[in-house]
Amino acid sequence: MKSIDVLLGLQWGDEGKGKVVDVLTPKYDAVARFQGGPNAGHTLEFEGQKYVLRSIPSGIFQGNKVNVIGNGVVLDPALFKQEAEQLAASGHDLTSRLVISKKAHLILPTHRILDAAYEAAKGDAKVGTTGKGIGPTYTDKTSRNGVRVGDILGNFEEIYAKAKKRHEDILKSMNYSYDITELEKEWFEGIEYLKKFRFVDSEHFVNRLLAEGKSILCEGAQGTMLDVDFGSYPFVTSSNTICAGACTGLGVAPNKIGEVYGIFKAYCTRVGSGPFPTELFDEVGDEIGRRGHEFGAVTGRKRRCGWIDLVALKYSVMINGVTKLIMMKSDVLDTFDTIKACVAYKVNGVETDEFPYDITQGVEPVYAEMPGWKTDMTKMTSEDEFPEEFNAYVSFIEETLGVPVKIVSVGPDREQTIERYTEE
Repeated sequence: MKSIDVLLGLQWGDEGKGKVVDVLTPKYDAVARFQGGPNAGHTLEFEGQKYVLRSIPSGIFQGNKVNVIGNGVVLDPALFKQEAEQLAASGHDLTSRLVISKKAHLILPTHRILDAAYEAAKGDAKVGTTGKGIGPTYTDKTSRNGVRVGDILGNFEEIYAKAKKRHEDILKSMNYSYDITELEKEWFEGIEYLKKFRFVDSEHFVNRLLAEGKSILCEGAQGTMLDVDFGSYPFVTSSNTICAGACTGLGVAPNKIGEVYGIFKAYCTRVGSGPFPTELFDEVGDEIGRRGHEFGAVTGRKRRCGWIDLVALKYSVMINGVTKLIMMKSDVLDTFDTIKACVAYKVNGVETDEFPYDITQGVEPVYAEMPGWKTDMTKMTSEDEFPEEFNAYVSFIEETLGVPVKIVSVGPDREQTIERYTEE
């Protein structure tokens, strides 16, 4: 029986997972998404085209691969329809390549309204959600009030009306005014569109693929530091973004997990509110943002930028059992004289290399400094071309994290991906 390999982000999301899934997919028979929703955008660029995937697995562009939306995903039918139609218009046939778990929960129009209402009520304590209804949908799932894809096949109108009434009562108690008309119209059009696809018991489907000797790449959304249990709570997403989430989000046993690919940027970014120990508020931070085109694929929001945080990365590697590292956007640091890496925190004056319970205050990064490589890496096609200073930076990261960097990305295109021949 084959194992299932997992690919996930190790920072605060936006690490470049979509591109890497697309690059790795030729080695696999299937790609499965295990959590999150349309709040996460995976950007892929190839053959002069740019695509942003929000709910559909990034393996959709690779031939006749099977793509699975797992039970841990929350799905907005209206946004799914938009995304799928855009892909269909560019010549990618989805109905024959994509299956959807009956146990995946549906984001209702009222979930999106609730999301906005809850954020407005928090005032200055906003979490900085994308407003896509993700949190309220996962809340309903946990409180056993959710509506699932499989419900479409039953007495759906009754189930929907009951859920909508419950949400309307909450919104009424909050004195929140809204107009659901257009949202609901698009949503029901999305429901009809969803019916074109095959709904499956994804836990049986995925395990059957494994039993048949098929190889599966499991794709996560967001990043480890946004995990609801292990991230920078409460500034986190509403699902388990870590490797364990692949087991619960697809219905596979822990002993079926094979390689765990951990993706990180050569620096660090964060979107929205929340602590960020290595954030830069100077020209260096602005330059990283400009060179890295650091704007959200779905929200368009400017990302906060800073130096790489090896304390947080070491923590992520430990929690996920990462076996191989993939470093993205190495070329963004091409122009700097000095590169810094956070190797410890001073927490209320005490130095530690362990990620603490709370990083919202009293945390000061301790940096190691290295010379920059001052070389344009975007045209490089082999690790033999890497500058000595860049190799030193990569080696420092490997030694600190105890895991080899197997792939280095030097640009957004599929072709700008270099495999390193490190010792196992």
